[in-house]
Amino acid sequence: MSDTATELVFYGSPVSPFVRKAAGLCIEKGVDFEIEPVDVFNPPEWFVEISPMKRIPVMRDRSIASEGVAGTIADSSAICAYIEKKHPSPALYPAEPFAHGQAIFIEEYADTHLAATGGLGIFRPIFFAAMQGKEPDLEKARDTWARQIPPILAFLDGALGNGEYFAGDALSIADISVTCVLMQIALVADMPLDDYPALAAHLDRMQGRPSIATPFAKANGFIRKTLPDRFDLT
Repeated sequence: MSDTATELVFYGSPVSPFVRKAAGLCIEKGVDFEIEPVDVFNPPEWFVEISPMKRIPVMRDRSIASEGVAGTIADSSAICAYIEKKHPSPALYPAEPFAHGQAIFIEEYADTHLAATGGLGIFRPIFFAAMQGKEPDLEKARDTWARQIPPILAFLDGALGNGEYFAGDALSIADISVTCVLMQIALVADMPLDDYPALAAHLDRMQGRPSIATPFAKANGFIRKTLPDRFDLT
């Protein structure tokens, strides 16, 4: 990222996996961006105007407009698709039609099913409670890890098969999205993946990429201020 104002700014927080997804895509493409913090629980009026669902991230392209609704896009998937069109190289959406469809589906699966299950069932019961000075709801988190998360991990493990990537033979938005959302759980809890060897290997490879490691390090630093240790959910 540049220290000066860039064309692209993401309103949100690095704690959000969706902010990290957009940031990761930019890092892979060598596109400069900024993250401007927004408290989504008490957003300013200008943010509500550009985020119809009051969610993060919202992107602004300052080359279009520096204020107001113009030049803004809400939703991480729409943001990433826009950046891909504006900065097509290196491509992070497969050119081959079926692989392209696979990438879009896996991105959606991660952003909705995995994110909702892990976020509402594990991340929030632990971290949101800690932020409020309460005891983390480990019973809920452990139940989610034991009963709801395994079918999701099994599907993702199977979707990889013997390949290194989720769609086609190269890195795509699917790999970035799955990793960012899955690592949301790793912010608050140990995440053994012994029963899912393909997914474990994929995560290990992805964690070594600056596009994943750099945004995650910022989120992890923030989380550790409130929650010094991760929990064992087994």
